[in-house]
Amino acid sequence: MADRDGSKEAKKFYEDIPAENYGFFLKGASSLDWGMKNRLSRIFNPKTGKTLMLAIDHGYFQGPTTGLERIDLNIVPLMPYADALMLTRGILRTTVPPTLTKPIVMRCSGGPSILKELSDEHLAVDIEDAIRMNVAAITLQVFIGGEFESRSIHNMTRLVDMGLKYGIPTMAVTAVGKDMVRDARYFRLACRMCAELGAQIIKTYYVPEGFETVTSSCPVPIVMAGGKKIPEMDALTMAYNAVQEGAAGVDMGRNIFQSDSPKAMMRAVANIIHEGASPDEAYELYETMKNQKVAK
Repeated sequence: MADRDGSKEAKKFYEDIPAENYGFFLKGASSLDWGMKNRLSRIFNPKTGKTLMLAIDHGYFQGPTTGLERIDLNIVPLMPYADALMLTRGILRTTVPPTLTKPIVMRCSGGPSILKELSDEHLAVDIEDAIRMNVAAITLQVFIGGEFESRSIHNMTRLVDMGLKYGIPTMAVTAVGKDMVRDARYFRLACRMCAELGAQIIKTYYVPEGFETVTSSCPVPIVMAGGKKIPEMDALTMAYNAVQEGAAGVDMGRNIFQSDSPKAMMRAVANIIHEGASPDEAYELYETMKNQKVAK
């Protein structure tokens, strides 16, 4: 692992000093073209600078994940409550109503299933197809420390180059294999590499120790990955902590669509992201909506 030139304690991340945005509300985006800024302004709410993405792209390597068996029945009703949707082109074309105006963050990598080495990915979508589907951003996995690390980085830089050509931002997702450590030191490395090589958004996991050093040392917005299903209160607390420690929002999947009340959970998470609600306040909203049977 990199970062061998000194300990964390010997470095200065200046977590208490916000990065200068130079005229645009998102970190690191001041020099981007108008079209890319416009797309970013659709994904991130300009009033809060944050986003609640709904991630439903799990099927590209997991198949019909629990909660995603029938996207038309279980997920389409949730879409209006999200700021943006992260999904595959197959689901976009077959299942998402074209009348929906939510911005699309489209999965562009793929290859292996959960039965194989996941880092063995390639680019799986042509940029012209992304343009045809009017996407707001393109995204892929980057496997820092994985068996096919260099290929995944090359996939990302190719996607960044194509996106820059047409004004479409790229979100790099810092994938973590089963044998990789999940700590702030690793995520600082992975997020910084992706940003330095051109990604305009980074999606990464929350860690309870040192997450603020991950966000402060990354020059572009970080969106927290929701991860595996955990109890609702724990998921709300994780989202709250991530935002308090510098995340520009969350990209949640299983902690929403596998919840007992997905719509209520969407509203509760949004309350944290955009209204600054505490975990207790958000959970109270969740329980109220759930008990009123407002959500499925």
